[in-house]
Amino acid sequence: MTDSMQQTLETLERQGNLRRLPRLTHKGRFVETDGKELLNLSSNDYLGLAADRNLRAEFLESLTPDSFLPSASSSRLLTGNYAISEQLENALATLFGSEAALVFNSGYHANTGLIPAITDSQTLILADKLIHASLIDGIRLSEARSIRYRHNDLNQLERLVARYASEYERILIVTESIFSMDGDEADLPRLVSLRRSYADKVWLYVDEAHAFGVRGKQGLGCAEEKGCTHDIDFLVGTFGKAAASVGAYIVCRKVVRDFLVNRVRPFIFTTALPPVNLMWTHFIVQRLPQMADRREHLSSLATLLRTSLQMQGLSTCSTSHIIPILAGSSTEATRLARQLQRYGFYVLPIRPPTVPEGTSRLRISLTANITQEEMQAFLTLLTDQHSPTKTNCEHL
Repeated sequence: MTDSMQQTLETLERQGNLRRLPRLTHKGRFVETDGKELLNLSSNDYLGLAADRNLRAEFLESLTPDSFLPSASSSRLLTGNYAISEQLENALATLFGSEAALVFNSGYHANTGLIPAITDSQTLILADKLIHASLIDGIRLSEARSIRYRHNDLNQLERLVARYASEYERILIVTESIFSMDGDEADLPRLVSLRRSYADKVWLYVDEAHAFGVRGKQGLGCAEEKGCTHDIDFLVGTFGKAAASVGAYIVCRKVVRDFLVNRVRPFIFTTALPPVNLMWTHFIVQRLPQMADRREHLSSLATLLRTSLQMQGLSTCSTSHIIPILAGSSTEATRLARQLQRYGFYVLPIRPPTVPEGTSRLRISLTANITQEEMQAFLTLLTDQHSPTKTNCEHL
């Protein structure tokens, strides 16, 4: 068995796809590796909150030895349902204007638990081709039949719904709002319109992992920004990115929440999140509506980078703070990443199987604590190091 594993590792290395855990020391906006300090352009700390020492200091002042509880010690259905769990859920429900909310230990727990719970053999799942691995695994764990429609091809999706609506009791459409690898967006208003056309048949499931905190007047995501929060049946997001914490949520109707508490296996059979983590999440969530200046700065950085790429002849489908720079081969993506790191920018290559063969890339993940001057310096270096590729989106 170990011989086979070693052969696999050697094959991955020859292909340029072998992964190793990086050794990093985090220093606010920077990371230190091999004795060198690099500006972090690979973090999901989109609002810069995890690197905000003043914010952490303010939170720590609220803690006492009695309130600092590092473990829930049980699942929520046993003794792990601390008051802060429901305080956070009530806060989310109030912000979203929904009947209820439910918190999960991670986005992976949420997606791999929710989809099998709400579907059965009489359900057809229609999922965007580029959804996250956690959604794919949730679909695989379900009893439902699934079809992956071409990325953001809603014409094909509409044809599939029309074709199969009479054959299944329920159709579940699954998408992300901002896609994690290309940084482009789903057309939520059109998806909502499709759902309304089949109101007794279609459910809509949207993962806002990369939009929560970043988009919308209150930072609640693309659904808030597009005014369609209440037309999405299962609105999911995570706290581990812009909210600088850990865990995930769904906002939904109360009957849905009660059903999920009884049916979602990763919720039922896992120790709950530590109360101190939930306290920190609650602390951040309450402040998200007041962080419009961070969101605006992040948006301006993204516009600057996208415009510069287009001027270099790189078309980009990104409409967000996640901006891919297509390199093609894994070897070229790794070379370019190393060059950028050499000059002070921590950028990582994204390679198969995360993305399809031939579409390896750098995934520039912008955060609100990057300055305009730093962005300009990065762009100048990028121009020197990277030859334009025909397209910056693998699906175009």
